Amino acid sequence: MRSPLPARRSFLAATGAGAAAFALGTGHAAAKETVGGKVPADPFTLGVASGDPLPDGVVLWTRLAPRPLAPDGHGGMPRSPYTVDYEVAEDAGFARVVQRGQAVASPELGHSVHAEVNGLSPDREYFYRFRAGTELSPVGRTRTAPDPASSPAELRFVAASCAAWYHGHFTAFEHLAKEDPDLVVFLGDYIYEYGITGTNMLREGVPLPGPEHAVETTTLEQYRLRYSLFKSDANLQAAHAAAPWVFTTDDHDVQNNYADDWSETGIAPADFLRRRAVAYRALYENLPLRAASLPNGPAIDLYQRRRWGRLAQLDLLDNRQYRDKYPAGQVVDDSPERHDPRRSILGDRQEQWLYDGLRVSDTTWNLHVTGVVMAQIDRTPGAGSTFSNDMWDGFPANRDRLFSAWKRHGVANPVVLSGDIHRHVAADLKATWENPASATVGTELVCGSAASDGDGADTDSSAKVWLANPHVKLYNARRGYLRCRMTPTALTSEFMTVPYVTRPGAPLATAARFVTEAGRPGLNREV
Repeated sequence: MRSPLPARRSFLAATGAGAAAFALGTGHAAAKETVGGKVPADPFTLGVASGDPLPDGVVLWTRLAPRPLAPDGHGGMPRSPYTVDYEVAEDAGFARVVQRGQAVASPELGHSVHAEVNGLSPDREYFYRFRAGTELSPVGRTRTAPDPASSPAELRFVAASCAAWYHGHFTAFEHLAKEDPDLVVFLGDYIYEYGITGTNMLREGVPLPGPEHAVETTTLEQYRLRYSLFKSDANLQAAHAAAPWVFTTDDHDVQNNYADDWSETGIAPADFLRRRAVAYRALYENLPLRAASLPNGPAIDLYQRRRWGRLAQLDLLDNRQYRDKYPAGQVVDDSPERHDPRRSILGDRQEQWLYDGLRVSDTTWNLHVTGVVMAQIDRTPGAGSTFSNDMWDGFPANRDRLFSAWKRHGVANPVVLSGDIHRHVAADLKATWENPASATVGTELVCGSAASDGDGADTDSSAKVWLANPHVKLYNARRGYLRCRMTPTALTSEFMTVPYVTRPGAPLATAARFVTEAGRPGLNREV
């Protein structure tokens, strides 16, 4: 069993309760190494995080913000850079420190820290912490990926999406943090851009945030504040401190339903790209991303490929930045333009990158992490058909090209992880959608929301539409997350739910459990 994560007070006691004990590799007392002047008290209010695990390292994150909701977006920090020290150890008490280093928290990047730690051993657990001045951070747990040539016995991961803070308590993250996963996969909508008012504030027992949150986010300061508000939640911080995360994004990190430089509210492309630039900058500042993802104006490098030994390849896809806009501006239709073979949700470059990686994949499982649902969902079953152009249904030619690549390259066990819809859905991916008896070519697991849309229910008015599509095997409208265990022979997926989020303290339940056998695509329901 893995070591328990110590509370901050017990951690301080165990390590001598002093920054003087936090010595640098140079042999000098850490406090003498700090630049930027005196650090304000308690700068680690937003917690710590790690991400993007490689066999030899991870990226460690924190952000100095003693007053995280200060209206100017600078978190109560002076406008000067500060040196932040970090340590990585093999044990929670930091008796066996293996790495020490420094990073600069600059005002230009919201005093965020993205420390890329290398030289670690593959496939093992580590603990980390930060120091700024005399202030010590909470402790985080992380782990490295296995050696690419190794054959891990398992990968235990959880997936989450759609975390509207104002719609409910993050009870799902509270339970997720206790799962002790190897990896957390986040599927988009980490924040929401909408103004927070008494109308949409469903989180009980919490005061309405200040007037600066009552408007839609459009500026860098507003996006920073929105991340600070969401990340101030203790349960989200616990989920970040429990395991490394990997990410994809969806629309609300910028604006609902956006596509490349197209805005559904009619913002001119040049103006929208300026908004996208500040949204991506705030995203980078607040997530454990590597320097390779530092935005260049309105562009951010997010799609990437990661391995878990020879067990799994994870292709993390960006389905917003390069996609074609809606046909004639319609979200739901079945227009001829929807079927245009040139349409892409990924863009030409990302598509080719994906197919090139699939061509040489040698892992047992191939996971595609995408923000929106891939399975075809007919919205008007019976006479006529309509489809959501916000999902992969808006790009059927792109989806066909992907399925053809699976077949052409003999891709083993493709599994799609998606979110967006605030419902748990499990679906078989079919060779011919109109023929339920056609071959199942892959499996899709759709993770419901962590809080978005409030309490939810086991079923709702949309259930009959989704379940009328025979390849859909589960529809559940509760809040929660997805828990998975992957081995060389099977993928077990459990859809975890809580009965309410508008108030805290909800228990956890398993809504459904499926097993997908290696070499036999499709869903076998156990619960």
